[in-house]
Amino acid sequence: MPGAPRFDVTYADVDVTNTAALRGEFDLVKVSYAALPWLLDQYTLLPCGGALGRGCGPLVLVKDQSIKSLAGRRVAVPGDRTTAYLLMRLWSAGEPPASVEVVPFAEIMPAVAAGTFDAGLVIHEARFTYQRYGLHALADLGEWWENDTGLPIPLGAIIAHRDRVDPEQATAWIKESVRQAWADPAASRQYVLEHAQEMEQDVVDQHIKLYVNEFTGSLGPDGHAAVDALLTRASDEGLVPATPLVKA
Repeated sequence: MPGAPRFDVTYADVDVTNTAALRGEFDLVKVSYAALPWLLDQYTLLPCGGALGRGCGPLVLVKDQSIKSLAGRRVAVPGDRTTAYLLMRLWSAGEPPASVEVVPFAEIMPAVAAGTFDAGLVIHEARFTYQRYGLHALADLGEWWENDTGLPIPLGAIIAHRDRVDPEQATAWIKESVRQAWADPAASRQYVLEHAQEMEQDVVDQHIKLYVNEFTGSLGPDGHAAVDALLTRASDEGLVPATPLVKA
């Protein structure tokens, strides 16, 4: 859109961006909603561009279908401050795993399939491909969250550095970008494919359809309520620092 600057874009695993944001490395960055309690002193949450939704939550996967809980198990997770891991900790309270290891997202399913871990916590396009690894879903944490709260699941947030970015301008840039992408999906197709971890067109299309939704355009009341509910519950359980109500 007119007036928007050129961006120097870095692509990285979510655990990498969460950690980099703690150091204030990026002007605009996508992070996990679960990481916000450690970031809102430096960054402002923007009310658009993030990933929230229904039917799109993280999955806990196992190879051995006799496993019925994570109690005493070895589990691979995509990051220690991801929403996925926070949800897993809330869901498995009382039956915690024996050990948890942070593993790059793309390596989790192969590692579970190989028996390196008893279970793996996965996100995004893994919803559509995990059966190829001979894995089974022990739990759909998004479904659990929605049934428990009636709210969408807040996964990824866009935040702007308080000292370097005008949040109103950034919000306008992102909203216009989303509007143009919805108006002409073909215009961004090749760009998406160049940066997708899963290259199959049908998987990419399913991913976009599921995660780019009404909350991408605007968090709205339900989106804000979902973020507040997640962080308040996690704080009450002592899993994250207390966080003021998140209002963009």
